[in-house]
Amino acid sequence: MDGLADLGGTRGWGAVHPPPAGEPVFAGPWQRRAFALAILSSRVASGGVNTDAFRHALERLDHAAYFDDGYYGRWLNAGELMLGDSAILAPGAVDARARNMRGEHVPEPPVPEPARPDYAPTAPGSLRTLDSPAAFAAGDRVRTRAASVPGHTRLPRYARGRTGVVQAVRPPSVLPDTNAHFRGENPQHVYSVRFDSRELWGAGTDAFAVTVEMYESYLEVAV
Repeated sequence: MDGLADLGGTRGWGAVHPPPAGEPVFAGPWQRRAFALAILSSRVASGGVNTDAFRHALERLDHAAYFDDGYYGRWLNAGELMLGDSAILAPGAVDARARNMRGEHVPEPPVPEPARPDYAPTAPGSLRTLDSPAAFAAGDRVRTRAASVPGHTRLPRYARGRTGVVQAVRPPSVLPDTNAHFRGENPQHVYSVRFDSRELWGAGTDAFAVTVEMYESYLEVAV
């Protein structure tokens, strides 16, 4: 989906500033707690580890939830969204609890009956094995799928409908497009595809190469 998280190649964000040397992973104690709560919430809501579902939650956040609370606040908001999706939390439960902790007296919604997805990974991690051979090989010219999709995908907007060259064939992996929605792992071959920057962003772009990891269903033979 074309969500807030798909920012690659978009304009208006100013210069890119690398993090300072020695920057801590967590700038404050709340960030450590938010990180832990986000991971725990994702696993409780999914019934297991599903990184793709968590990424899909991130891209479904509204503007304020994604940008205003910082990186770890974003993670916490995504975890809360997933808990709501699975009816672990009732709508409004977090806000009501926060208000009561501030000394207000508001009713909290009753705890709902959980409705977790019927999900269990077939193996740890995302790598899988396939009996079918890879459709492409290093050196092949390929073109990416041009259409947008309504759900989660790892094919960024700036690379859709673009032509590149396969640099390497990677191990097969779970397809995020289906796994994020608990519709099966659907493992596919993965390719490192190299694009010219001018193919992605136009002739006026500085010349450099961009390599993107692509699932097989994202690609077709370039003609």
